[in-house]
Amino acid sequence: MSQSRRDFVKTAAIGGAALGLATHPGCATLGKMLGGCKNQKVLILGGTSFLGPAIVNKALENGHEISLFNRGRTNTHLFPELEKLVGDRDGEIEALKDRDWDVCIDTSGYIPHMVRDSAEMLQGHVGQYIFVSSVSVYADFKFRGLNEDSAVGTLTPEEIDSAKTMRDITGANYGPLKALCEQAAEKAFPGQACNIRPGLIVGPMDRSDRFTYWPVRVRKGGEVLAPGTHDTPTQLIDVRDLGEFIVRCFEKGTHGLFNATTVPEALTIGGMLDTCKEVSGSDARFTWADGEFLAEHEVAPWSDMPVWVPLDGDDAGHPYVKVDRAVKAGLTFRPLADTVRATLDWWDTEPAERRDGPMRAGLTPEREAEVLKAWHELHG
Repeated sequence: MSQSRRDFVKTAAIGGAALGLATHPGCATLGKMLGGCKNQKVLILGGTSFLGPAIVNKALENGHEISLFNRGRTNTHLFPELEKLVGDRDGEIEALKDRDWDVCIDTSGYIPHMVRDSAEMLQGHVGQYIFVSSVSVYADFKFRGLNEDSAVGTLTPEEIDSAKTMRDITGANYGPLKALCEQAAEKAFPGQACNIRPGLIVGPMDRSDRFTYWPVRVRKGGEVLAPGTHDTPTQLIDVRDLGEFIVRCFEKGTHGLFNATTVPEALTIGGMLDTCKEVSGSDARFTWADGEFLAEHEVAPWSDMPVWVPLDGDDAGHPYVKVDRAVKAGLTFRPLADTVRATLDWWDTEPAERRDGPMRAGLTPEREAEVLKAWHELHG
């Protein structure tokens, strides 16, 4: 934002009544008019796990005032200087009542009625509601080129009623539930909601190991079982790039639907593994096993071989999700080497028992050796 625009924002804040703007949504409204606005009051539902800190760090860097609402159980040592409101999305949200913020960022909404309750309580008290959804909302991944207008998954009324808590979320209902959460946010904030659909979020603080497996495994060196082919495309998003995009959206008052992941075909599995090798300086060598062989040996895509899905069947379109709309709105991508390096740096700060124990995704060393042996027996 130019100096003249900053001066205008300050003047407008003082004389807001003359402009007919309420105090709490004023900055978001002006952001839409002017292309940016600083010093906003930001409420984050969540804020202390993975994506939350990435948003908080960028927002603080840009001079915003942050309040966190969560159960007060995860990473409680983080951000001691911030206002922390304690509650639970499941019926204990009184701490949000009659409080004003410019924007609410919902990073912890998975059940539709919980998103509806928080959004309705904040009606008239925030100028914008940003909901972090998922590309998993889409109904059919068989085809390439999914975009924000593609059909989303649905559930029957009975299936919706059966999903009351986080314990009720499954691989089958996760995406449709996220789609219903989006609809709840838009209903409470028509024209003021921003629903962001990330792909696989990766980088420091990711405790799922869905990407972390690869930098850690490749750094150890030796023969590495690799899935598919070197040029098999994939998509992911660095958590810090996603955090910066979310901050950019509220600073500009951006509304609408946005997929948020890397540009289709910009990244391949081979490129990812090569980058892991270059950053770590390891002697890793990759043995590429095709999808049919991996299936025969019960090596599952995405879980046993993270980040990878075969380019056929129900997931054939998975690595081709379009992100043109988000790129136009300001989504940017750091070099993958930065992501790998930051992931390894964070991993090295984890407790020894975590680093020495089994990872939460990928193959154990014993299982990998077993599959590699079978591959060499088959191929000589």
